[in-house]
Amino acid sequence: MNAELGPNLTSDPLGWALPPWTREEAQAIYDQPFNDLLFRAQTIHRENFDPNRVQLSRLLSIKTGGCPEDCGYCSQSAHHETGLKASKLMEVQRVIAEARKARDAGATRYCMGAAWRSPKERDMEAVVAMVEGVKALGMETCMTLGMLDLEQAARLKQAGLDYYNHNIDTSERYYGEVISTRSFADRLDTLENVRQSGIKVCCGGIVGMGEEPVDRIDMLVTLANLPEPPDSVPINMLIPIAGTPLADASPIEPIEFVRTIALARIMMPKSYIRLSAGRTAMSDEMQALCFFAGANSVFVGDTLLTAGNPGQDEDALLFRRLGIERMELEAE
Repeated sequence: MNAELGPNLTSDPLGWALPPWTREEAQAIYDQPFNDLLFRAQTIHRENFDPNRVQLSRLLSIKTGGCPEDCGYCSQSAHHETGLKASKLMEVQRVIAEARKARDAGATRYCMGAAWRSPKERDMEAVVAMVEGVKALGMETCMTLGMLDLEQAARLKQAGLDYYNHNIDTSERYYGEVISTRSFADRLDTLENVRQSGIKVCCGGIVGMGEEPVDRIDMLVTLANLPEPPDSVPINMLIPIAGTPLADASPIEPIEFVRTIALARIMMPKSYIRLSAGRTAMSDEMQALCFFAGANSVFVGDTLLTAGNPGQDEDALLFRRLGIERMELEAE
């Protein structure tokens, strides 16, 4: 292995790097010639996953809009004039009915998102019932409800929650350019509470918010150097929304996005790397490159919370053309 890639890159028999990662090591990998980077990512991917299977998740907004946070990318923030009407928490039985439809359409994991800073005690009973109901359908369960304290995380774990999503969004350096109402440390605290409760961590970020490539690299370094890397790492490509501060952000260049996916796979070899928001703006060829670079999870369905998403038929056609099959849920 080239010395320029850093001393840590010879710390295992195959010459791959092991945590803790440094920015310099990650940067050296990110800057490799594109073909070398993808070959390396695909090799690591094949060592840990079937390269021709993709995990399918479905995401439902169980409480939309009116969020007190000021995330610059989000249509659901009460700080932004996006025309989105706030709604109350969805009825439990409706959530379960929607989960059943998702299961019948091939999804194995059901993710439920609420536009909150953190869940209120009055809503916890309903949230717990949602987890229990979806779990009873034989699906993996995931929630994203904002910040959690340790007691709330323990209640969700007891209800059967498998995954909790709480993204760090970007690097610590760039974070203040995107949000001011919740600190980077707040996000890490929630991740620690989730981990201590025994729930699997789902954590990634958003690219294309005006950050520099080094911010994407630093974000991945932070994730890979957590006490345990996230079990699931969603990589979102910003969907600019009118009325938000990032409405006019310049899109990330496709090759740079694929490089980000490849670096995530190399740095977190056993994590699911999810192509999340932004797939409607990606060509089939770009998505194919992302799968080759190590992405092995997607959201299915027509919407992601409030944003558009390729429909089931469109995804099925793409997967058929690529010879990709859905990943089956492993028996416990």
